[in-house]
Amino acid sequence: MSLNTWKERALSLAEKLDLFQAAYRSSWRSDRLLILAYHGISLSDEHNWNPQLYMSAEQLATRFQRMKSDGCNVLPLDEAIRRMYDGTLPERSVALTFDDGFHDFYARALPVLQQFAFPATLYLTTYYADREMPVFPLICGYVGWRARGGEYKAWQDKRLPAQLDLRTPASRAALVSHLHRFADQATLSAEERDSLAAQLANYAGVDYEEIRHKRILHLLNRAEVRSVADAGIQVEMHTHRHRSPTERDSFVRELSQNAASIERLTSREPAHFCYPSGVHWPQHLPWLRELRILSGVTCRPGLASPSQDPLLLPRVVDGSQLSALEFQAWLSGAAALFPRRTRKEFIAENGIAQATDFQNIAVPHQV
Repeated sequence: MSLNTWKERALSLAEKLDLFQAAYRSSWRSDRLLILAYHGISLSDEHNWNPQLYMSAEQLATRFQRMKSDGCNVLPLDEAIRRMYDGTLPERSVALTFDDGFHDFYARALPVLQQFAFPATLYLTTYYADREMPVFPLICGYVGWRARGGEYKAWQDKRLPAQLDLRTPASRAALVSHLHRFADQATLSAEERDSLAAQLANYAGVDYEEIRHKRILHLLNRAEVRSVADAGIQVEMHTHRHRSPTERDSFVRELSQNAASIERLTSREPAHFCYPSGVHWPQHLPWLRELRILSGVTCRPGLASPSQDPLLLPRVVDGSQLSALEFQAWLSGAAALFPRRTRKEFIAENGIAQATDFQNIAVPHQV
């Protein structure tokens, strides 16, 4: 029996024994903040391609209805963090965060947030805000998935693999890694990378113009960033190019460019930060303090508490793969008491190849 199956059975028993409600009523839960992390809300079939990071708008609405039915207090992130450290959190506190800033946030998530009148924070990468094109490594993975099952030989471009194997998740991930490395080594521009992705789609028989038209894996453009900010969404930092450099000047430059772009688009200075793909190093902390960043969130599952460093706050990443029972267990806090899958177990259970450079459960997509 896998750990995931064992956990589902244990959670089902816990629910029947009313342990979820006991957790909800506990002072332990009242002192803690559940920060939920979302990445993508499908414009088409993305939740079938990557259920770890995507869900449908219908499933998102179901999650929000559960929070409402359970009497959760959904707070703006900055208020929630401040009140957690002040000791004034209301019971059943939750904060909603969305990473990256994809167009689907504007088209799919924002209407659901407005339907429930829930506040949310959008951690925005800004490099693609000026570019009407999908994020390169992610779109390569999506195109490979759309053409899954095929094996193509004799790619016309001699610089790329002679054999295009799209039969398994591992082979598709290896192809994405190869394309990403090649683009970096050849120092391809964003436009050249997009042309390469279009070539991959054409060779694999995938309609790239349809992807562009639907704006799948496109980031918000400037007008959309302004629009979500005007709608009350808190727009915060996620680096300019979705990178976490380990060298100080590069790291500071990533955040400075990111912050300047956000302030220019929203007329508001950002003060909170999300580590790209949850990747962080000890040297990041003093650099963030120098920049006067108030909080930093990771992808480590758990509930945030006043005893934790505000620059290393845990979050629960919600996606299609998270069952309704496990989601409710996290709302109550009961899930924190159960064993969690290791990195290796998560990869094995979900067919994610090592070639994706897996970090926590968020797949990197540096540009």
